[in-house]
Amino acid sequence: MEMASAVPEATKFTTCSSASQDNEEDKVLGGETVLLTEKHSISVEVGASLHRFIRGKGGSTQKMIEDETGVKIKIPLSKKEDSIIIEGLSSESVSRASEKIQAIIDEAVKSPSLDYSHFISLPLAIHPELVDKLVNFQNSILGITDSSQGENLDSGSNEDEDQKLKKGSDVAVELKAEPSKSPTLSDLGIEKSIFIKPKTFHLTVLMLKLWNKDRVHAATEVLQSISSEVMEALDNRPLSIRLKGLNCMRGSFAKAGVLYAPVEEIGNEGRLLRACQVIIDAFVKAGLVLEKDANQKLKLHATVMNASHRKRRNQKRNFSTFDARGIYKQYGSEDWGECLIREAHLSQRFVFDDKGYYHCCASLPFPEICK
Repeated sequence: MEMASAVPEATKFTTCSSASQDNEEDKVLGGETVLLTEKHSISVEVGASLHRFIRGKGGSTQKMIEDETGVKIKIPLSKKEDSIIIEGLSSESVSRASEKIQAIIDEAVKSPSLDYSHFISLPLAIHPELVDKLVNFQNSILGITDSSQGENLDSGSNEDEDQKLKKGSDVAVELKAEPSKSPTLSDLGIEKSIFIKPKTFHLTVLMLKLWNKDRVHAATEVLQSISSEVMEALDNRPLSIRLKGLNCMRGSFAKAGVLYAPVEEIGNEGRLLRACQVIIDAFVKAGLVLEKDANQKLKLHATVMNASHRKRRNQKRNFSTFDARGIYKQYGSEDWGECLIREAHLSQRFVFDDKGYYHCCASLPFPEICK
């Protein structure tokens, strides 16, 4: 088995073929003539998250490729297997099918239908005092007085608690409303699921779509290879930030989608942004960043509430925003505190470690003492 000579940028192909001698050969077996044909196959490391795009609705896309090229495509059912197999009677048919699949992959990667799988994060949840402040913030808004109940914001399903909270008539913070009526959490579009889990509190540097093991490995190598450049950008000195106040991402506080704490670098030397830009430039150069993301200007912020995290089940209304005016009135000038940025992670979304933070695929330490 050998690597194909031409490998498209996004996908690895491994090819093999089998035959007795040439492409076709007639042989006489027991007085009968048997036509032996060479069988060509190619293994395409796609990534399990992309299998559904190749399969298509009801298998329609897969069938179309098979009919047009005369190949057989084998897609594993397990989500732990990345590769698919393409089998055909000629190298040309297999090649045509692989080109069609590559085109599907290229479109899928650009599509919002394929979610980001990883991101570069600056963990904030490693600071217990910051986590405690975030828990108290959430408890205050949700009207939770039992501290153990508040700790459960980090674990399990939010649905049962959301139902209890919706039945409450008022919110602990003063919320803007008509004089004659006190709004419920449900009226304001506020529920437990839109709060960031305190143990995942972080700053995001860069979002990534790493849909197979090769791309995860490449991203790991990139992050680990730029340690000296990042240290230089940080002037080999520790860097701390302050989180103060609240702001909303686009829109207004009356119809907020994302509520966040703005980030201030202690000393205002711009070292953090320079270090982040070194990281971004390295990943762009490696071809691991989507074009639209590469062109975005970095705005570091610590998200505390996000309406897109809302659980859709049992919802009578579909809130894409929430009313944050009362929250801003109480916490608009909140000093969340100062904290040291200790490292950057290549974090995997939707997978968590035993401390509740995102699974770390690779890390890059920041200086903690002056040299």
